[in-house]
Amino acid sequence: MALAVAIGLGFATVVAAPANAEPCEGAAAAAQPLPTQAFEIPSPSGISPLNRPIGHRPNGANDAAPTPKPGLLPAIIKALTPPAMPIQQQAAVVPSPTPGGATPQQPSAVPKPAPVPAAAPIPAAPAGTSIVGWVTGPDSPNQTIQRFAITGTDLGIMWDNGDASNDQVLMAFGDTNGYCQIPGKQWRYNALFRSSDRSLAKTVAVPNGVPSNAYSGSPVWRPGISKQIINTINQAPQETGIIPTAGVAVGGKQFLNFMSIRSWDSNGAWTTNFSAIAMSPDNGETWGVYPGTIRAPGGGNENFQMGAFLKPGPGDPYLYSFGTPNGRGGSAYVARVSPALIPDLTKYEYWNNDQQAWVPGDPGAATPVIPGPMGELSVQYNTYLKQYLALYCNGGSNDVVLRTAPTPQGPWGPEQLVVSHSEIPGGIYAPFLHPWSTGKELYYNLSLWSAYNVMLMHTHLA
Repeated sequence: MALAVAIGLGFATVVAAPANAEPCEGAAAAAQPLPTQAFEIPSPSGISPLNRPIGHRPNGANDAAPTPKPGLLPAIIKALTPPAMPIQQQAAVVPSPTPGGATPQQPSAVPKPAPVPAAAPIPAAPAGTSIVGWVTGPDSPNQTIQRFAITGTDLGIMWDNGDASNDQVLMAFGDTNGYCQIPGKQWRYNALFRSSDRSLAKTVAVPNGVPSNAYSGSPVWRPGISKQIINTINQAPQETGIIPTAGVAVGGKQFLNFMSIRSWDSNGAWTTNFSAIAMSPDNGETWGVYPGTIRAPGGGNENFQMGAFLKPGPGDPYLYSFGTPNGRGGSAYVARVSPALIPDLTKYEYWNNDQQAWVPGDPGAATPVIPGPMGELSVQYNTYLKQYLALYCNGGSNDVVLRTAPTPQGPWGPEQLVVSHSEIPGGIYAPFLHPWSTGKELYYNLSLWSAYNVMLMHTHLA
């Protein structure tokens, strides 16, 4: 089946936003309302005194982002975004028990590198992509500042929670800023949203967050502020980030792959301490980390510092776990495991192209299945194409591209352009597929560096 995708984006003429990816600068900060009651991130002791400074992104630290082109940047796409609408709270039943987790630690944020500077794009195909609207930020109909204390964040990794009685899509975000006027800016390592929105006509609608309600719109410390979901496990002497990279639901549990960041380096490059898997038995409300899933770089584990879970097509009993090295310059590798054995790394099998075989227990045996350079990856089985579909940003030109293959291990076809960096200047990255759009109409989250927020995109497959 022939596949044609590309961009045909419409833009309003707007004033370009600053390119430093700092949501607490200039007009964006001045426009933010103060919360009714200030709230600080909990300290390690669990006490959260008012106005206690915490770690946050230094001002102007991300000035290496690509400069937006005036008149084209959709960093303020109010003209393309419907007015804010009331979002109904979902009824919920909180499951039990909850897992034990590490004590919340005081984050220590450092500047995150911008995406790799853009180069020449690959050839475009017929038009088929558009911006739906903001998922997060000041222009989102979700009103994430007022309802979740989120002024800026990125990623928005999505997966189905697997709960037939209360089906939701969970969205995990990376470094998250809150109200700018509060000391520390309410900075968090990560955060989580939940949604049962299937129309996706305006964006991914998120209901209100309710404390201890495992089906509300977000795990929150109190109404109005999303909590940090994965805390440090104190396995590294230097840790500047805890970034989700992939999520999947199996057997009533949520599994989240994350990377522990040692340092943010040059654009498109960073150093990890390890990757690991966290688990939640209560729909993402509380999380614990499996110590046995820690992958420190070395012995092939360096190729699995970032992840992409894949539930396969009909008749395949395995769960697949794609891996890429830290940064946006590596290739993709793939492993498989029985879904019941996700926490047991000794049971994983790794695809070796030279042997054309799955090699048990040895990440060093894995060979690339998708050549790099590539950034954050998401993979799913597409029911329209009857093929596997991989979506990512190519590290060279920083365009959103896709590839297709008949099996998870390939062979993967050539890159096809989905979104060009020239159509959305300001640094696009991290395209994560919506799990409920597996047919001809693809929806996916995409982060914009200059706005430091997440927007929902739509691509029509021809």
